[in-house]
Amino acid sequence: MTPSATSGTGEVGVERHGDVAVVRLANPGKHNALTVRMWRLVPEVFAGLATDSSVRVVVLTGAGPSFCAGSDINDLAEHHVSDLPSAAETAIATCPKAVVAAVQGYCLGGGLQLAAACDLRIAAVGSTFGVPPARLGIVYPLTATRRLLSMVGPAATKYLIFTGDRIDETRALHIGLVDEVVAADALWQRTMAVATQIAGLSQLTIQATKQIVDALVAGDEVAGTVDRWTR
Repeated sequence: MTPSATSGTGEVGVERHGDVAVVRLANPGKHNALTVRMWRLVPEVFAGLATDSSVRVVVLTGAGPSFCAGSDINDLAEHHVSDLPSAAETAIATCPKAVVAAVQGYCLGGGLQLAAACDLRIAAVGSTFGVPPARLGIVYPLTATRRLLSMVGPAATKYLIFTGDRIDETRALHIGLVDEVVAADALWQRTMAVATQIAGLSQLTIQATKQIVDALVAGDEVAGTVDRWTR
């Protein structure tokens, strides 16, 4: 097990399970709500994993019964006048390794922003998803809005943000917000099975596909990206 990136309020811990690294958000008593320190730690942790050749897949999850309830309300003002959430989201999305989110309990606001930045999302029965900016009088970050749009389409994106409604795992699966739903007591086993399967396959194929798909979604020119991986 590698050391956890911890200090102050909240933790972003890293555990090793063979060639799979598990990043665990932890803020006891607050459903892993993200403090300023946690927002800062996420890019640091993912930067280290991105360059660690012994890591082939990353799993992102939360400690205890929830994935992440969003930004810690005590730090909310600072979150929304900084680029911390977008920097954390980008660090996950641009990690060259496949990243799988294991979601249970609350996955709200900033938590959903981080889950959406992962390549795959597996959710437990009983999970709850929501995007609350309209309830707080703030504008959802551009990067997060674009990513949500690419996943669920314009109507579902507007619905989630306009209403601030929380939806369950069944509707999340229906609109494409998650890729698979499993029983709560099977979440860890299923997530690790998927991560282990990916870790055992060609990393060249997976990493190239990740870059190409992300470029296509962003509307970027992909010819150069394809050439780099096929020559």
